[in-house]
Amino acid sequence: MLKPAVLKHRRTTLERVEKFISEIYFTDCNLRGRWQTCWFKVDLSIPREWTGKEVHLLWESEGEGMIWRDGQPVQGLTREGEKTSYILTDNLKETDPHSLTLYVELACNGLFGAGKGSMIAPPDPDKKFSLQKAELVVFNRDVHELLVDFEILLDMAKLLGEENQRSFQALYTANRMVNLCDVANPSTFAAVHELACSVFGQKNGESQHVIHAMGHCHIDSAWLWPYDETIRKCARSWVTVIRLMEKNPEFTFVCSQAQQFEWVKNWYPGLYSTIQKFAKEGRFIPVGGTWVEMDGNLPSGESMVRQFLQGQRFFQQEFGKLCLEFWLPDTFGYSAQLPQVMNGCGIHRFLTQKLSWNLVNTFPHNTFVWEGIDGSQVLAHFPPADSYGLAGCVEEMLKTVKNNRDRGRVNHSAALFGFGDGGGGPTQKILDRLRRMKDTDGLPRVQMSTPDRLFTALEKEKAQLCTWVGELFLELHNGTYTTHGQIKKGNRECERLLHDVEVLSSFALAQKSSFQYPSAKLQHLWRLLLLNQFHDVLPGSCIQLVAEDAMRYYSGMNLPWPLREASRGPAPHILVVNTLPWKRTEVIPKAGPGGSKTLGANSFLNLPLQVDGSVIMKNGLVRVCLDTLGRVTSLCLMQPERESVPEGCCANQFVIFDDVPLYWDAWDVMDYHLETRKTVAHLLKPLEIIQPGGLRGSVTFSLQISEKSVLTQEVILDAACPHVRFQTQVRYACNLLWKLFPLLNTPIPVYVL
Repeated sequence: MLKPAVLKHRRTTLERVEKFISEIYFTDCNLRGRWQTCWFKVDLSIPREWTGKEVHLLWESEGEGMIWRDGQPVQGLTREGEKTSYILTDNLKETDPHSLTLYVELACNGLFGAGKGSMIAPPDPDKKFSLQKAELVVFNRDVHELLVDFEILLDMAKLLGEENQRSFQALYTANRMVNLCDVANPSTFAAVHELACSVFGQKNGESQHVIHAMGHCHIDSAWLWPYDETIRKCARSWVTVIRLMEKNPEFTFVCSQAQQFEWVKNWYPGLYSTIQKFAKEGRFIPVGGTWVEMDGNLPSGESMVRQFLQGQRFFQQEFGKLCLEFWLPDTFGYSAQLPQVMNGCGIHRFLTQKLSWNLVNTFPHNTFVWEGIDGSQVLAHFPPADSYGLAGCVEEMLKTVKNNRDRGRVNHSAALFGFGDGGGGPTQKILDRLRRMKDTDGLPRVQMSTPDRLFTALEKEKAQLCTWVGELFLELHNGTYTTHGQIKKGNRECERLLHDVEVLSSFALAQKSSFQYPSAKLQHLWRLLLLNQFHDVLPGSCIQLVAEDAMRYYSGMNLPWPLREASRGPAPHILVVNTLPWKRTEVIPKAGPGGSKTLGANSFLNLPLQVDGSVIMKNGLVRVCLDTLGRVTSLCLMQPERESVPEGCCANQFVIFDDVPLYWDAWDVMDYHLETRKTVAHLLKPLEIIQPGGLRGSVTFSLQISEKSVLTQEVILDAACPHVRFQTQVRYACNLLWKLFPLLNTPIPVYVL
């Protein structure tokens, strides 16, 4: 057998290798690709003279990392999240092993992805990640404690104000500590620390505001990084939480999104078992009750219910309990139907903070009763510090009290601490700060708590709270209702498809008892759909790589297999099923002799082109009049006759606006854009009848938007169809084609069994 010549085509082979290591070309799939990990084998030899010392591995790199020891992840690493060391031993003993091997998994991305120059930016193909420091060091715990002491006292002196006695006490104590501390003589450190404790030990009065501090690590299931990277982010963040819990018995941590728990269960089973152990102790606390932290407006009502169904089912099976609170701190607004959905799923508590981002109107409450469209009510709480990623500083705790807009009604509020969005979570320094503010006179009382303790305290004052009725509207990110339209179209089509498959599977089972209802398959597909409803995916505020992942998931959901199963073998009759709750008048073709289709005489339509170039489309149900620019001058329901376009007005009128927002250009549309409205009226290609009638009539035309852009639209009316469809394409000069999908005008299938 002949073997092919390895270098038969020298040029292509050379360029193939060059591209594989290129910093410019194909960086998404070559050796320099983002979202890849590399491994370091780290052999350590600890000096014998360090006996009795606390020994750390110090690791500083631009990419996120994770340390593995004995085949298990043991510590997350991220410079941005202030996690740059791993404790090898608290107190090195003579009998301890002084030589060991660790492995560090290092990612080609930071805490906020791999963008250029800005935290919120798409991946930069030229970005490089380097390792700056890898050292074996002795950690001086006494100096660390003194640094935190000085930080808290100095913040009290600065922030409590000159009119406050405690400000002066903190300042003078810090000054005495400086006098007493001899940096060259560590034996003085203990006495200096005792001076600080004398201030922290002076207790608060009973009336002081109580802050319920909870560890938190908001991890976007996808955003500036793809889904696969999120799996690693969860492991890095949560294994660090476990290490902190082992050293801080009072530490509690709340964690939402059942999908992320499932990821860790599948990919890091050892870590997951440890998480379950701490969950039983009530310290690693699942919250939220949903599959992901979904968008609060775009999913259908059924999808909202399925978020809770799948989330609560997972938490019940894996942790033996249901979540009591809905946890959605970062989505872009909240539908008025949510209280009803929550109540129906056994949840009567709600936490978010996103409305603190409002541009114009400050939301008037932090703790209130939220009432939905049907009168359902939930107790809502917005942490007054306006963040879910606090650093545990004095300033943040004082802000929590000052910002509380319901003072006098309630005396409790939440403080969620830990690096978030890209993961990271709490640090030891944050815990050390909060410990000093546990019950210190002059500061709010900060106690490590749980969601249940917080809401139980708030519920005692529920009778005094105000009620907000209706939607919780976010005055920001309204551009996300059009960004990445293909994701939104895919979501709606798959919602409808899963609904139809469930209905038809039930009919199939009723017809044939041998039919296997596809429960497992349906759950898998629902969970994929629910994942894509995450609040940075469905709104389109994610990078292109995430959008591609989302579309790939949608593409795998287009086969209504129960139809095939149910139709096997001879059928005595045809069952036509309307899977939607309203009456429909579509014509269902039935195969006649020789496979021909037959329709009633009233089902046909025709499209006469008028003398002036306008078109009238009608099919016995609706009549549509298009003028020479393709605008709808009349849209009339014929039986009974009802016009939907007011006289003198028109629909389907394209307009353009300047889109230069204050912050994120793909997310925001500012109010001042309304001042820049321009109609698109340059007809490039006049109305042309593409399909003249019969079962379908369609008209197409093109408008010139600018020197670089052309809009082409096809208007379609089918026989016996009660709606008209518009398919619109915008083509740019660079030949990129963008499709605008009208979500409400996509055809709804009628299945035949």
